[in-house]
Amino acid sequence: MINIPATPSDITGKEAMGWLHTTRFLTTAAQLHHLPPLGVPEIAFVGRSNAGKSTCINTLTQHKQLAFASKKPGRTQHINLFAVGRHNETDAVLADLPGYGYAAVPKDDKIRWQRVMANYLVSRPNLVGLVLLCDPRLGLTELDESLLEIVRPRVEQGLKFLVLLTKADKLTRSEGAKALSIARLQAGGGDVKLFSALKKIGVEETAQLLWQWAHGPEAEKLALEHSALETKALETHTGISDAALTHPVSESEPRD
Repeated sequence: MINIPATPSDITGKEAMGWLHTTRFLTTAAQLHHLPPLGVPEIAFVGRSNAGKSTCINTLTQHKQLAFASKKPGRTQHINLFAVGRHNETDAVLADLPGYGYAAVPKDDKIRWQRVMANYLVSRPNLVGLVLLCDPRLGLTELDESLLEIVRPRVEQGLKFLVLLTKADKLTRSEGAKALSIARLQAGGGDVKLFSALKKIGVEETAQLLWQWAHGPEAEKLALEHSALETKALETHTGISDAALTHPVSESEPRD
């Protein structure tokens, strides 16, 4: 069941973490056209292999093995969707996209998945936010910057994006400040945060931001669009419109 609750915008970090703790597996797809059409906001997690994407998702949702990290980096080649919402209702979906940039993956596989990811980021209609995970010791790579270029037109249309600098516990305070400054310049917009699963740096703040993305004006718009599509599908299937349902034929009106 899909539900977009009317809730206040000043949710606390603990409340946002409680919301994310409801996350459960929804489906997996090897091809873009296998993904189900959804009428709730979708937030995608992307990043290079070994950037800490699975660890980040598991930390935010407080489930140790929700997102699967392959023992061979770059080998996880499915888009995994996770539903979020209390009482088995879904008010948002998290999408775990395959890691990219690992040298040992065959070239043909790399090209195929680059195309799948690009198509997903450009065409997924209910995508409202993108979380790009990056090892701050490496900075944003050419592949990361290419990905941001792909989504820039959607960002200009309102798509939210966040660059999470993972493994922040390995940085000194000055190194962290420098990494934030450089990433903000490279990203050219959006939010940039330090994140550490080990030291819980930036965890609650990130949870709050994701909640805001999932419950903002775009969420209401998606719900209305999805409802309209469902109504149109019903009319097409039954041949009965809302107007017909609200204006029954009277005894005096001619019948076919």
